[in-house]
Amino acid sequence: MLTRNNLLAGTAALVALSMFGPAGAQTPIKIGELNSYKVFPAFLEPYKKGIELAVEEVNAAGGALGRKIEIVSRDDNGNPGDAVRVAEELLSREGASFLIGTFPSNVGLAVADFAKQRKVLFIAAEPLTDKIVWESGNPYTFRLRTSTYMQTAMLIADAAKLKKKRWAIVYPNYEYGQSATAAFKKLLKEKQPDVEFVVEQAPPLGKIDAGAVAQALADAKPDAIFSSLFGADLAKFVREGQTRGLFKGVEVFNLLAGEPEYLDPLKEEAPNGWYVTGYPWSEIKTPEHTKFLTAYQAKFKDYPRLGSVVGYSTVMSAVAAIKKAGSLDQDKLIAAASGLTLMTPFGMIEYRPIDHQSTMGAYVGRIGVKDGKGYMKEWRFVDGKDALPSDAEVLKMRPKN
Repeated sequence: MLTRNNLLAGTAALVALSMFGPAGAQTPIKIGELNSYKVFPAFLEPYKKGIELAVEEVNAAGGALGRKIEIVSRDDNGNPGDAVRVAEELLSREGASFLIGTFPSNVGLAVADFAKQRKVLFIAAEPLTDKIVWESGNPYTFRLRTSTYMQTAMLIADAAKLKKKRWAIVYPNYEYGQSATAAFKKLLKEKQPDVEFVVEQAPPLGKIDAGAVAQALADAKPDAIFSSLFGADLAKFVREGQTRGLFKGVEVFNLLAGEPEYLDPLKEEAPNGWYVTGYPWSEIKTPEHTKFLTAYQAKFKDYPRLGSVVGYSTVMSAVAAIKKAGSLDQDKLIAAASGLTLMTPFGMIEYRPIDHQSTMGAYVGRIGVKDGKGYMKEWRFVDGKDALPSDAEVLKMRPKN
């Protein structure tokens, strides 16, 4: 006869089994992901697809620690305050084991500081500011993408070779643009001490008055221009600059402008001859990239953007850290992430113990135009480890935590 006590005992046994038995092993490992999906859709829609592909591959291969992984994503609205609130919700309410993601540098820095306060692992996917691993670096934060310093260093050799004396600079006026500009000035001055920076324009992110900016640069009559504009700001600047003849006879260097998410929308207006960092996806023939490209195109019937590589590699980094740690304990995860190596579509990378910066490289080349669209020509791959300052310089910049 079924009594109330029998029923309670049976229920307790089922709960115990669900927590500790074979079924419990199937409870997914939740990883909290936050990003500015509504603010930067050109990059983050492909990034989300890269995440989906990685999760599918990881779970098909058995997951991590015998459990499937689950990415719990939230939009941070591109706002540092919202990002910290969302990060707390992911940990406290959703039960995420740790955090990945973010796009704008100011948001990345805010979440990095939050991770430090909460003593939880944070793998910063996209924010490019140098501060996140150097001046504001902390034991809990690791960064995947090639930083502003690294991408600028990759372009400096070409810039110095041209021996242009009068430079104009234009950048979005927030942490990323400021960081890129500081790195460019420092590195070019070291190579070419007589260089002059004749004008700077720093429009607010997403609110560029492109006509006024292009005219201000043109009035200064520069020999060359360094830009870290991207997205809609870049497209407006290209169009207004071409209308005003700003680029005629002037060499232009632009971080990120060779990425398909920003190059493709320009179509035949793509600025021929610009020196850029980017992603010539159709021409990379390495085994690791071919494998990624084939899987991505099969799943989405579309070609990958740079965001796709970043999303995919961020999840693979998180899973590699879990497997190496053999645990979800934060101290073990942090220890595992330091010096972590893994294969990505851009080759093998390491999260350096000295500053938690990954050695992911980048493609450097020039913009060409054919068949009514822009593409990267004369490109080369630069390994990230070859574009970083010395260990001694890093130790001076990074706080002792």
